[in-house]
Amino acid sequence: MTSTKCPWDSAHLGISVKAFKGPSVTHFHALDQYQEGNSLVHRLDPRVKLVLTLAFVVAVTAVPHGVWVSLLLFLGTIAVIAALARVPPILIFRRSMIAIPFALAAITLVFTVDGTPLATLSVASRNVSITHQGTVAFASILTKSWLAVLAATVLATTTSFPDLVAAMRALRLPKVMVAIVSFMYRYIFIIADEALRLQRAREARSASPRSTAGGSLLWRTKILGGMIGSLFLRSYERSERIYSAMLSRGFDGTIRTMGAEKLRLSDLMISVTFIAYLLAVVALGTIYMEI
Repeated sequence: MTSTKCPWDSAHLGISVKAFKGPSVTHFHALDQYQEGNSLVHRLDPRVKLVLTLAFVVAVTAVPHGVWVSLLLFLGTIAVIAALARVPPILIFRRSMIAIPFALAAITLVFTVDGTPLATLSVASRNVSITHQGTVAFASILTKSWLAVLAATVLATTTSFPDLVAAMRALRLPKVMVAIVSFMYRYIFIIADEALRLQRAREARSASPRSTAGGSLLWRTKILGGMIGSLFLRSYERSERIYSAMLSRGFDGTIRTMGAEKLRLSDLMISVTFIAYLLAVVALGTIYMEI
């Protein structure tokens, strides 16, 4: 029997994101090969996974600065969950690196928090001290931010986006927020597809820009600005057409779906056990600070 499997399917190619450029159309795929697993983590109810992820982030935030034992336990927890889900650690690590640039904004704590000086720098004829307390605070915030993104990455890697949206809806999150998130995910790939088509059109009109005067940095900047402006206008016009079509079909701000399934007893037991574990780790950190 001849296989009918899509030749550019992400699982078939062994990658998570693949852009396929055909002769007349550009097709953009974002199918994560780890979302359809059969592990204990995958089988867990999406509502439970979402709540436990939020609880994990809150617990990480509640740990006092400098309690590395608790933070190390939380890191081990993420590692165990990733192993149970059979997700490569390097994948989780690579995706979580997006948090580092934003967390670096807290580096000012090194200079602004009072404490024991570790070093003194001369900046603009002024002496600025790097304190031990400030360094610990900065390192703690950096680590906590990374752990939070690690947890969110594991959630997104083991749960399909429609299931996450359904979980948000079942947990009674604001309807407007759920609708915006849902549409954002649906149409971000359409916009990416549009951007790839614009890029193809630009390449077709400038076969070898390096050999002409038009290949300068200024020329490329103008072309890029025009592409961004065109993409914005097309996206805006598309959103207007979509919204008008939705209104004509009776859309009132609520996306109606089938009712959510009842939680299984095993899901509830895992939830209670995991939350109790989080509380124990936070309590351990608090006791450690008081000793």
